[in-house]
Amino acid sequence: MNLRQIRYFCEIVTSGSAAAAAARLHVAPTAISMQLAMLESDLGGELFDRSRRPMSLTALGRYFHPRAKALLAEAVGLEEETRDVAAGRSGVLSIGYTRSSIFTILPRALRAFRSTHPRVKIELITLLSEHQYEQLLNGRIQVGISRYLGAVEPLDGFTFTPLIDEPFVVALPSGHRLCRRKSIRAAELVDDDFIAYPKDPQSRFAEHTRSLLREAGLEKVAAYEANDIHTALGMVASGLGFSLVGESVGACSRTDVSFVRVADISATARVMAVTSAGEPSKVVSAFLDALSATTTGR
Repeated sequence: MNLRQIRYFCEIVTSGSAAAAAARLHVAPTAISMQLAMLESDLGGELFDRSRRPMSLTALGRYFHPRAKALLAEAVGLEEETRDVAAGRSGVLSIGYTRSSIFTILPRALRAFRSTHPRVKIELITLLSEHQYEQLLNGRIQVGISRYLGAVEPLDGFTFTPLIDEPFVVALPSGHRLCRRKSIRAAELVDDDFIAYPKDPQSRFAEHTRSLLREAGLEKVAAYEANDIHTALGMVASGLGFSLVGESVGACSRTDVSFVRVADISATARVMAVTSAGEPSKVVSAFLDALSATTTGR
């Protein structure tokens, strides 16, 4: 049994005869009759009562007809859906992202992407930059949004697309003595506790931020270690200390945390999109375009 046989059968029912079905389908009547005979042979019984004119469905034909129509509809739907996936109009896009990118970078890109690809389903998976490579290799995600301090070493099998170079700001509790300043010097935080993040053995981000403070003349041991940036900001809001975050995090509109530039920290964090080398997906390509368009000049 195949889809052609099922299509011919359903057309015979709709048209009322094999000759009429052949005319509608622009095929020879003998081709219709041959395919119908093969279908009945495969099913083990006759679908039409040929002793009547016009011929009518047998009990087996009445059972088979609605199910055959449903199967044809599914096949047509599958073909259309697959064509949309091939053209990049639909499908699934799995994105791994660092938590800091959820404040502005990712929402802006997703809004732009969804405006042109509303039928693509989005899956968002929180992953530290160091964990994204494995998930890209095994296909769990198609795009990683990563944040790096210092030089980004090229890795075989991956493509890195630079998005923004983002300065650091200090996150201070609302009401802190320095929170109304446009900028401060790192040494002015000497009496405040440092909150590091993320608390993960594979991540060097916390170590890097301590190095930035050290280079600015402020030696700090982390008084607190937060699992992620959201927890770190909650600890800052609670008055436990300060943390260093990317400037885009300041757009989160928290009223209990203030974000102030640090004049003697000039280093930036580079935010990049990471994909598997040679990624052929049109959906991925369109999302990368949205990421680039919404971060350019920021």
